[in-house]
Amino acid sequence: MRKALRWLLSLVVLIGTMGAAGATAGAATAAGPGNGPDIKDRILAIPGVSLIEEKPYDGYRFFVLNYKQPVDHRKPWKGTFEQRFTLLHKDVSRPTVFYTSGYNVNTNPRRSEPTTIVDGNQVSLEYRFFTPSRPAPADWSKLDIWQAASDQHRLFKALKAVYGKKWIATGGSKGGMTATYYERFYPRDMDGVVAYVAPNDVINKEDSAYDRFFQRVGTKECRDKLNGVQREALLRRDALETKYAAYAAENGYTFTTVGSLDKAYEAVVLDYTWAFWQYSLLADCGSIPAAATATDQQIWDSVDAISGFSAYTDQGLETYTPYYYQAGTQLGSPDIKQPWLKGLSRYGYQPPRNFVPRSIPMTFQPRAMHDVDQWVRHNARHMLFVYGQNDPWGAEPFHLGYGSRDSYVMVAPGANHGANVAKLKDAEKALATARILEWGGVAPAAVKADAAKARPLAKPDAKLDRRDVEREPALRP
Repeated sequence: MRKALRWLLSLVVLIGTMGAAGATAGAATAAGPGNGPDIKDRILAIPGVSLIEEKPYDGYRFFVLNYKQPVDHRKPWKGTFEQRFTLLHKDVSRPTVFYTSGYNVNTNPRRSEPTTIVDGNQVSLEYRFFTPSRPAPADWSKLDIWQAASDQHRLFKALKAVYGKKWIATGGSKGGMTATYYERFYPRDMDGVVAYVAPNDVINKEDSAYDRFFQRVGTKECRDKLNGVQREALLRRDALETKYAAYAAENGYTFTTVGSLDKAYEAVVLDYTWAFWQYSLLADCGSIPAAATATDQQIWDSVDAISGFSAYTDQGLETYTPYYYQAGTQLGSPDIKQPWLKGLSRYGYQPPRNFVPRSIPMTFQPRAMHDVDQWVRHNARHMLFVYGQNDPWGAEPFHLGYGSRDSYVMVAPGANHGANVAKLKDAEKALATARILEWGGVAPAAVKADAAKARPLAKPDAKLDRRDVEREPALRP
């Protein structure tokens, strides 16, 4: 009798679960083979997880969620905060990619390149202190790379019970840095790391690599055009700052953090060349005006389109306070010379301290990046670093040394800050794809025998695979 009752109860639960799964149009298998409890119920059963919303997407389940995290992982009893993350669920029998941009999380369904390659699930985590994932009150001393890595570690441990297959960490730019730091502090969590265009500013005061980069990037003709617009923007400072003041008044922009309109104006102009190479291609040089004959409006339009005159206003800086805080305390920031502006620049490249409210204390920790750099050189395992040939942030890349295993640094020819595996040369693209498939535990036998046969396992989806390379008009990775 008891066995019969248990069987009947199991049947009722199974029918109910199948009905709930069927109600979600186009949803993937809820919990993998066996159709157990609905995946939403399994995720929400994890202590600390709460649902913000579910958004339908054909072939997947997509959730926007919160996870309760300690403000200080060393002293978890001293308060918590809600950290946003998203879950693109395909099937618990598939590998999972752990993505972070290093900034805010995108609350729309997206697949990173590794997720497409392994045809897996994707967990995307918002970086601590980017609103709304900010403790209140905000103790800024708890914003560092170890605390952020510990956020990932704790969420991974919570989700691993549901997603038990292989995991790969990934991210682009600051997200690539984040994935790397996570691996450094918790090297047993992930089965692989794919870090795109990740800067590695080991010695903050030594930035000559960037100067060398700007001496040879692209063509001399293109470099001269960009430098010419910068010079004209500073030579015509009075006229263009009058325009800037009217623009600020019209949009309600203020300059309390940076200190003055003049400082903000010059910061935008000095970012111009860097921002062009970060987001544009050599072919785009044709759109740069000839400085000597350009009108004030043409100079303004070009600088605004590439650098963005709103970037160093209080309103433009506010979202990115956590980044500038980290740049000024651990990550470091570039300081390039730009000799073609000699005698015209009043402030030079301004330090991150100028872009963070003075009420927030900052002290730089010079050992933080050196520690990560040495760890990667001698301990990297299953790590892939991808850079763009013409991306200034790649002037100081990560390097591999003795002790690294099954790890790679690859450069996409002619690519900018949007470099990825798909833009590599054919042989490297095949190798990188094969290694990601292997790290994800889903490499077909044919790929194991011949890396040249490696292809992404997921079918292309123009909307889902759209690369949200967040265009940062100011100098931010």
